[in-house]
Amino acid sequence: MDGDLSEVLGILVRDIGEAGIEEMAGSPALAAAVDQHAAAVRDLVTGPDRASPEPAALMDYLHSFAEEAFRRGWWPDSTHDWEFVRIVTICWMMRRGTSPSS
Repeated sequence: MDGDLSEVLGILVRDIGEAGIEEMAGSPALAAAVDQHAAAVRDLVTGPDRASPEPAALMDYLHSFAEEAFRRGWWPDSTHDWEFVRIVTICWMMRRGTSPSS
């Protein structure tokens, strides 16, 4: 499963994360949702009032997040669900090292 999950994570980052980041430029609602998720992710990964998480820590979080989502039966069918926004957020944070409003 780990090999399969690593492959799926690569697809998530490429197809959902990167596409979602591009979509944020024309969607203030998505950018606002990502900003809210970024604060939550930062608190989960590093704790409140701490520096931005390192990319490796974000990738670890993405791995566990995706694994749990798949276990619940989620699959990336819709670009309007909570999991999609969380994945876009993590990818944004890995790319920028910060939240969209910073």
